[in-house]
Amino acid sequence: MQTAAPPSDVYLAAFTSQAGKITIGQPANISNGPGYDNQPSFTPEGQQVLFTSVRGNQKPDPANSAATGSDIYRYDIGSGRLTQLTSTAESEYSPTVTPGGAEFSVIRVEAEGTQRLWRFPLAGGKPELVLANVKPVGYHAWIDRSTVALFVLGSPATLQVANTATGGAQVIARDIGRSLQRIPGGGVSFVQRETTDGKVTLTVMRLEPGTHKVAPLVRVPDGAQNPDFTWTPDGTLLLAHGGTLLRWRSGDDGFSAGVDLDALGLTGVTRIAVSPRGDRIALVAQQ
Repeated sequence: MQTAAPPSDVYLAAFTSQAGKITIGQPANISNGPGYDNQPSFTPEGQQVLFTSVRGNQKPDPANSAATGSDIYRYDIGSGRLTQLTSTAESEYSPTVTPGGAEFSVIRVEAEGTQRLWRFPLAGGKPELVLANVKPVGYHAWIDRSTVALFVLGSPATLQVANTATGGAQVIARDIGRSLQRIPGGGVSFVQRETTDGKVTLTVMRLEPGTHKVAPLVRVPDGAQNPDFTWTPDGTLLLAHGGTLLRWRSGDDGFSAGVDLDALGLTGVTRIAVSPRGDRIALVAQQ
């Protein structure tokens, strides 16, 4: 998150998933920015999309003089209105509505370059630091109101589970990928990287809430080096790879083809998000 990001846009489309069968309607560009628009997430009622946006030269990135800083925007699906939610000297990334529903959390690149977890009131107001001593945080996923899974940068990056009441964090796994996602029914998925005889294998894992035990779910397809995932409400795991939206459900041997993204005019799709009701999908594609 500290390098100049390539131009990208957030697209929204109708979506259905029934027993793993996927359909996507015609995507519409909802960000329409000249620069980096990324990291979409739906609000709990599914009527709005939050995303990260770098727009023009509005502010410098405190961590990188060659890059432009980012703010958080909200797109209202019903009205088509775009609203800027943050306007700060710092950069904010990865907006996620917190379990309480009144706030959204972000990864904030602070003035001196430190990356920590913060939260902002959705109705507007001053931000609050969530975890003072856990840094540098790259990505996050809420487990419950007081517990959050974190991708913490380092060599290697680690999966940590933090308690917001105590401020403490526990290392659960090492050498993980950036994609942390809540699983329908409980738990968080993450990607475990393993290297054997010079060959890297990626496996989607499940973090059990409460016990913090981890278990493998499915191997990531070869060639997907830094994959991003999302879950549908019916328990289907989605991955964009090679111009195709791939799908997996518990009991499947591996991922299978779901939707041809190239045919929809979407190139280089990375991050994806599905609405809580499973009726819409947001996808990030190259401009």
